[in-house]
Amino acid sequence: MKDDNFFERVYEVARLIPPGRVTSYGAIAAYLGTKGSSRMVGYAMQACGRANPPVPAHRVVNRQGLLTAKFHFGGNLMEQLLESEGVKVIDDQVQDFKTLYWDPSVELAL
Repeated sequence: MKDDNFFERVYEVARLIPPGRVTSYGAIAAYLGTKGSSRMVGYAMQACGRANPPVPAHRVVNRQGLLTAKFHFGGNLMEQLLESEGVKVIDDQVQDFKTLYWDPSVELAL
């Protein structure tokens, strides 16, 4: 059973990820105070297709920078969206991941 309120909080954080940057499911979960719920963040990203305003789910990857959810986008759309923002992806892996990584616990604490 999904928690719409939790999903909305996830969407609020994801909407703050700047273009050309990426974060992880776990980083969003930790920021929301639910450190063990990265899978639920993934479910929220999977369900965000009709969210308004739109959610840039393509900017959320796994903790190693892998595009583990790319099949939800269909084809190479997730990769194409990231690359249109200047993020280089090779073999479903964000290149220069540590430099591009956006940690909401750090970035939103400012």
